[in-house]
Amino acid sequence: MADSASSYLTALGVHARPLRTVLDLLCSGWHGLDELVRTTAVPRRTVQELISALGADAENEAGSWRVAPSRVDDYLALTAPRPDRPDGELTATYEAYLTDVPTPSRALDHVQADAATMLRRARWLDQTYDLAGARLLCVGDHDLTALAVCTLRPELSATVVDVDERLLEYVDRTARARGLDIRCRYADFRLALPPSVVGTADLVFTDPPYTPEGMRLFLARAIESLRDPEGRAIVAYGYSSRTPALGLKVQQEIQRLGLVFEAVLPAFNRYHGAQAVGSASDLYVLQQTSRSSRLAEAAVRDLLSGIYTHGPQSIEAAATPAEAIAELVRLTSATPTAPAWTDPVRANGPVAYDLTADPGSWLARVLLAGPPTVLGALVPNNHPDIVDQRSQQALSDLVRDKYTLTYHRSLATGRHAVVLASPVDTSSVRTTLLSRVHGKLANIWREALIADSKGTLTKREARDRVTTLLPTPDDADERLIDLPLHRIRAILAAAD
Repeated sequence: MADSASSYLTALGVHARPLRTVLDLLCSGWHGLDELVRTTAVPRRTVQELISALGADAENEAGSWRVAPSRVDDYLALTAPRPDRPDGELTATYEAYLTDVPTPSRALDHVQADAATMLRRARWLDQTYDLAGARLLCVGDHDLTALAVCTLRPELSATVVDVDERLLEYVDRTARARGLDIRCRYADFRLALPPSVVGTADLVFTDPPYTPEGMRLFLARAIESLRDPEGRAIVAYGYSSRTPALGLKVQQEIQRLGLVFEAVLPAFNRYHGAQAVGSASDLYVLQQTSRSSRLAEAAVRDLLSGIYTHGPQSIEAAATPAEAIAELVRLTSATPTAPAWTDPVRANGPVAYDLTADPGSWLARVLLAGPPTVLGALVPNNHPDIVDQRSQQALSDLVRDKYTLTYHRSLATGRHAVVLASPVDTSSVRTTLLSRVHGKLANIWREALIADSKGTLTKREARDRVTTLLPTPDDADERLIDLPLHRIRAILAAAD
């Protein structure tokens, strides 16, 4: 009956971990139901279901149960895994990860968790959930939680979704060097999640901005990404004991999303900074209710752009100066609009975007997704993509088969610049890829190769060539716009 027990545990998914501990106890000798329930904190009915799945292999005597001794070896492979790497070794690895992690920009208002917290998170997740074959999604991950957990349990698959291009490149490079199954995808959560991560996660981990707006947004995206009503959102959040009213506001946002507080582990996370909250935060374990998905959809509809406590993305961030907007209008003859790249942009005339709150990644995304017309973008004068000649050249090279870029620095306010993009009259594989960034990458590339060959390539030949050219095979089914920028550059280089 080992197959029946295995099927039962598999059906429980990430929540099978405590049941494996029950099975481990049953393999070790006689145990009463009361003891099994009390020791493992598993509901009595669930323990009884597991025993039922054992069938004739479960022996009962005077109200106690065990796995028949002759069958124990068949069940040991299903029991709870033992820690297989010492804490000291893991901590040294995590310290090495932290040595090179890029410093987050001021716009993202993030402080770094320490290596001890990385270890504590990884151990807790492994001891609480059945991670083998599971999928973890990190909604923002400057604390490198995905690297930490996958280093402990390489059987786990993880996805990191973040707005910080440098972080995505670092996690991607580090994961590949260590052979870890971690995918990196780009998203600004205020706009949308990549379609390929919606409804895919068993567990979601996030350390969101510590504002009611930030918590609402990040948790709404967490709910959207869970594939099962039994999935869990694990959240780091801290507030000062001197300002309990702020903690109340954030906890009310959690409840407004129809989430249940399954657990709160106090002072679980520690940081290099954030002294206003004692350099610590609690770990919240949140369970969905039947209303959570609907409430999450509503929560993101009326979101404010400001979600952080400090910097240009903060709640109190100043409005764009009228003089800077006037310069954008003068250069483009277009009415400025909000940033948009999650869906195709169609326009017959010039378009203009106010990107003054750009955390550093919007400009490139707007250019990648922009229509084949004149496009203007108002950005801070110190934007990382235009701050020097090298940065400007890199941005121009990225979109050279779509736009010619000119840079108008230090406008009337002295603090803003306009990047003017003029469409180029070229036809190449790169041009097609850049003009259809919202399509499935492998399909768009195949069609581009066939068109470029003037029809001499068959669909099968073009598909095989794409498979050969793709720098990373698991990007084939993705949209180009959802990939980290370093992956996009590699794909465009391969298409030359």
